[in-house]
Amino acid sequence: MIKMAVAGSPIGHSLSPLLHNHAYEILGVKAEFTSEEVTELTFPDFYYRSRDAGFRGLALTMPLKEIAIGFADRVDPVAKQIASINTIIFESTGSIGVSTDLLAFKNLLAPYFGKRVAILGAGGTARAAIGALRGTNTQVSILTRSMNRHDQLHAAADDLDLEFLDWHTFEDIQDRDLIISTTPAGATDGLSIISSKADFFEVIYHPWPTELAKRYQNLGRNVIGGLALLVEQALFQIQYFSGVKFDQESMRNELMKVGRAAIGR
Repeated sequence: MIKMAVAGSPIGHSLSPLLHNHAYEILGVKAEFTSEEVTELTFPDFYYRSRDAGFRGLALTMPLKEIAIGFADRVDPVAKQIASINTIIFESTGSIGVSTDLLAFKNLLAPYFGKRVAILGAGGTARAAIGALRGTNTQVSILTRSMNRHDQLHAAADDLDLEFLDWHTFEDIQDRDLIISTTPAGATDGLSIISSKADFFEVIYHPWPTELAKRYQNLGRNVIGGLALLVEQALFQIQYFSGVKFDQESMRNELMKVGRAAIGR
């Protein structure tokens, strides 16, 4: 029996236990994947308790993706680049921190490589998206309320010429090919659009659809929901944790079906 958990705060809405446990059942892997309410203050105790209890791995959500880097014995170079991890794998030789968020973004953003992309927000998820665009010659604009994290964003993809724009210039980026919102629930509710040529990628899946996602849907634009990101990054976690190779396309379809049913879509 392998044991894993998703940790963060708030964690009650997380679909990760449902998705992971369903996947391990399909793979015939004896596993238990639970959820734990963990804050930045309680993470150190949780990390060592999980390690000492023989956990196989941890999935991390907000607000733990940055603090956790300081606990992993080794951190994947790409995860170091974005200063964020969402996965810890416990091995006999020590723990390894990786970002399956970045790997998932690489898959989902591939149709927009070399095009014009705008990102709302400047946190760890924004850095994962930027890191996934490294080496793709994509034009990236970032809308943020603060200048505090510009250096970290540049470090996530030092080959990209990032353009920083004020949050209130949202209407000016509607000519981009894709807009990615990496902000928390409710943060974009006040943003409105009359027309847009941009597709829209909303990284949260609860609540869904967000008010902004509905506006892009009503305009007939392609809208990528946070469930797609959750499932895509989970595929990498499932392979890391189980050690079992599987057909990603069939597993992706199965987990998307289970996830949609859970959120009423």
